[in-house]
Amino acid sequence: MDFAYDAVTEDYRARLTSFMDAHVYPAEASWESAGWSPPPGLRALQSAAREAGLWNLFLPGEHGAGLTNLQYAPLAEITGRSPAIAPAALNCAAPDTGNMELLAEFGSAEQQRRWLRPLLDGEIRSAFAMTEPQVASSDATTIGTRIERDGDEYVITGRKFYISGAMNPACAVFIVMGKTDPGADRHRQQSMVLVPRDTPGVTVERGMTVFGYDDGDHGGHAEISFDRVRVPVSNLIGAEGAGFAIAQARLGPGRIHHCMRLVGMAERALELMCVRALTRSPFGRPLAEQGVVREWIAESRVRIEQARLLVLKAAWLMDTVGNRGAHTEIQAIKIIVPAAVEWIVDKAVQTHGAAGVGQDTPLARLWSQARVLRLADGPDEVHKRSLARRELDRHRR
Repeated sequence: MDFAYDAVTEDYRARLTSFMDAHVYPAEASWESAGWSPPPGLRALQSAAREAGLWNLFLPGEHGAGLTNLQYAPLAEITGRSPAIAPAALNCAAPDTGNMELLAEFGSAEQQRRWLRPLLDGEIRSAFAMTEPQVASSDATTIGTRIERDGDEYVITGRKFYISGAMNPACAVFIVMGKTDPGADRHRQQSMVLVPRDTPGVTVERGMTVFGYDDGDHGGHAEISFDRVRVPVSNLIGAEGAGFAIAQARLGPGRIHHCMRLVGMAERALELMCVRALTRSPFGRPLAEQGVVREWIAESRVRIEQARLLVLKAAWLMDTVGNRGAHTEIQAIKIIVPAAVEWIVDKAVQTHGAAGVGQDTPLARLWSQARVLRLADGPDEVHKRSLARRELDRHRR
């Protein structure tokens, strides 16, 4: 078993590391959210990334950089060291990454021309509207939004919340999941349609924070109502009844991308913890000489290595046997990586004391992102339930 990165990956890693040193880390001190709008320095970073050939790295095939999941994993890890800046600078930020993957795989030629191309060029942003406030959204079959056929149009009625990307002024389109046939099999009731933001009947009710952060780097989250919103039938993605399957196809790569970046977040937190431990001396001794702090540092390194290896295995399986064949490993990383990184960042915060909870280090934001990823794309308990069921079925057979 070869654990070395190939030549293509090493070349990208070298260029991306240089880009982070030259452009991203220096921007962190002055990088402040402009509310729901992207910070004014983002366009300059994106131009520099394109010039360096560091653009759309997440997307395989003709539409992206052509990298495999295994090649992209260590690059996403590097961007995870500065998650508020680097992914957006490289046009590799959620939720647009998942939406671009969805349109590349399931979108019609016209849908790709109108929406995918501008997304690939970084000209617009997008949002994915699935989660709802009135149902248990961890079970996507329970969504209540209706998508009803009326001649050559679909009529959409419902309410969504925590819709990532929706607050960004550049967000031009929503991918909306709703029910076209409530009487069908529970996994065939749902469909997806493209809804331009300026369509009559679409109302962004409010912006929503995450642990007090506006998450402007993700374009912000919103609660949105759809009041008899009409779109052409041609805005249907794939086929009627295919919405649940398309959602699962979209969420698999999204889950591993989050985990890839989380490994980089953990590395950054551990680095900050070590520097703090070496430079602070309460009660006449450096923190680094305290046994409990050394235990945190050692345990953090072990957890990072475990998480990285499992992420790389999942990426390799996705490349070799497909997302379905990697289902167990994708669920495993979604369970273990956010929890492990949350623990590591928590210890880094504790090592920093009061400074760890404020804006002078990235730790508070890193912790909030790790914690929310124990919910986003399916809570821990749902993945554990599914993984346990599959393990038991294997033994029943």
